[in-house]
Amino acid sequence: MKEAIATVDLHGKTAYQAKVTVDALLRRAGAGTYRLRLIHGCHGGTALRDFIGAEYSRHPRVKRLILSPDGGATELVLREYV
Repeated sequence: MKEAIATVDLHGKTAYQAKVTVDALLRRAGAGTYRLRLIHGCHGGTALRDFIGAEYSRHPRVKRLILSPDGGATELVLREYV
């Protein structure tokens, strides 16, 4: 993966499917990737957003989480962009 920010759409996925997808992204994220943008939506409920926050806020590769202003996406910061 060569993108600085990798984006994945998690709409319609269960928490388990989202975890499998995000874990795969984390494994494949190379040195050039400093953020993972997870689009989960918020109008159909906040289950995925809440799951991502709980699951990845303490993940060893994730420095911090950023919730988008509209609440529909969460970014996992893997390293600070310098």
